[in-house]
Amino acid sequence: MSSENPKSEITTLAQANARDQDSIAAVILAAGQGTRMKSKLAKVLHPVAGKPMVEYSVNAAAFAGVTNTVLVIGHQGEQVRAALGERVTYAEQPEPRGTGDAVKCAARVLRGRAAHVLVFYGDMPLLQPDTLRALVEKHRATDAILTMLTVVADDPMGFGRIVRDAKGKAVRIVEAVEATAQELALKELNPGVYCLNADWLWRNLEQLRPSPKKGEYYLTDLLEMAVKQGVVVETETIYDVSQAIGINTRVHLAKAEQLMRERIRERIMLEGVTLLDPASTFIDADVVIGQDTVILPNTHLQGRTRIGSDCRIGPNAILRDSAIGDGCTIGPSMIESSTLEDHVQLGPFCHLRPNSYLSRHVRLGNYAEVKNSRLGEGVHMGHFSYAGDADIGAHTNYSAGVITCNYDGMHKHRTVIGENVFIGSDSMLVAPLTIGDRARTGAGSVVTTDIPADSLAVGVPARVIRKLRSNQ
Repeated sequence: MSSENPKSEITTLAQANARDQDSIAAVILAAGQGTRMKSKLAKVLHPVAGKPMVEYSVNAAAFAGVTNTVLVIGHQGEQVRAALGERVTYAEQPEPRGTGDAVKCAARVLRGRAAHVLVFYGDMPLLQPDTLRALVEKHRATDAILTMLTVVADDPMGFGRIVRDAKGKAVRIVEAVEATAQELALKELNPGVYCLNADWLWRNLEQLRPSPKKGEYYLTDLLEMAVKQGVVVETETIYDVSQAIGINTRVHLAKAEQLMRERIRERIMLEGVTLLDPASTFIDADVVIGQDTVILPNTHLQGRTRIGSDCRIGPNAILRDSAIGDGCTIGPSMIESSTLEDHVQLGPFCHLRPNSYLSRHVRLGNYAEVKNSRLGEGVHMGHFSYAGDADIGAHTNYSAGVITCNYDGMHKHRTVIGENVFIGSDSMLVAPLTIGDRARTGAGSVVTTDIPADSLAVGVPARVIRKLRSNQ
């Protein structure tokens, strides 16, 4: 400690210790193979509303105030790492030896780094951050050693029952195979979400004994250990059964998908968006939509799509990982990894392939296709047209049936069109090619050489037949 200002440093250390005493880490269990999914993909990587289900658990921990999250991985651990990157710390469980053993694996990287530990599963995407926060707050407020989440439900969902004593305190978790008829009638269930005092947890994990049948170590045994030791045990009870759904089969996955999309649609509508038929509108979790936008039926908004305000989208539109400005009208069309500025009109039946950029007031007719191209402000692109690997200047008219011949069988080439150009219907623009400002082509022209500014080119192949006045 420095001798210059010892009181200040003592105060700083005291504040740090106070924070440490209240700090919370999370252990998310994601090592299971998920054999009942019957899939080559690790269970926790199966998407729900557009992103891997384990992401919901990681995000929920963050929103609950967790300072350090450890993800316990096993089967396809490298794929899980690739999906989540450095957002979490990883601990590996080499063999599936139960939930207690999984948390032991996390202890190797987490011991001494938090005062409390939140433990839950990576296959519970519907568990709300507010529920985890309430569990943590209950744990802190009561100075409990172990606080567990319980859910009251008519369907036991394969969970163990919570057994309480005459004073109403939780004393035991009994699994269905070992439960009496009276215990099977209990409706309070254990979904496997816990908040524990870290020091107590690490000590008592070492005392767990393998189960007689499977030889695995179970976290549920910690409750009876805590009761026998006489330490404070608390519960936080919820009645929203959907939050407790764990995904073990494709049936569970479909149910979670349905419920998650219902939540998303409700949130979107409460934020000021009109969904004309919510049930036929599919919106991924990371989609953002501005106020007073109207989404018509059978529209799919996928990935990280962003839509501005006062737009009209659909029906039968598919937008994926795209950015849409304000006041856009998009008919039944498909847009992939592209950007539209404000007041763009599409379709119907347009296709924007990746890396397309449409500036303000661009208008595309029926069946127009754009790929890896930039259209300047006010460009009008007619129906049955194609622009691939092109730059089209502002206020150019790209008439019906015009196409860029951008591929020579081996390489892609670029077409550059200036501003205020008029490309006649059914023109073929054979790249590489540059067309100057205010140039024009006649209908049906096959353009194979550059056209200077203020020139008119016609024919097959196209030839410049005269210069144009700049205001023509």
